[in-house]
Amino acid sequence: MIHPSKKLNRAALERVAETFSLFSEPTRLAILQELKSGRQCVGQLVEILGVSQAHVSRQLGILHAGGLLLRERQGAQVYYSIQDPLVEVLCGEVCNKLSRDAKERASVEFGV
Repeated sequence: MIHPSKKLNRAALERVAETFSLFSEPTRLAILQELKSGRQCVGQLVEILGVSQAHVSRQLGILHAGGLLLRERQGAQVYYSIQDPLVEVLCGEVCNKLSRDAKERASVEFGV
């Protein structure tokens, strides 16, 4: 674990940037949102998200390679689930920030 008061070297900063980049694509975020409720197979995610299987598979591959997802094969189906609790922590923190920002804007705009 990296201590928060220490400065990171260039290689560590690149690893941090790579991890954040996993959250930079809307379909990946939608996939993570769906997987918060439990594991799903590729076909289920394609149906829920309404995007092509090729696109879903590509984004799942990126999330898996980044260490955020667990992949399990059962027969012809491949199931994915969230492997790293970092997913829920980061998504929760970002959502909280957006909510706070929206409340601030509303209070400024409408004097609430």
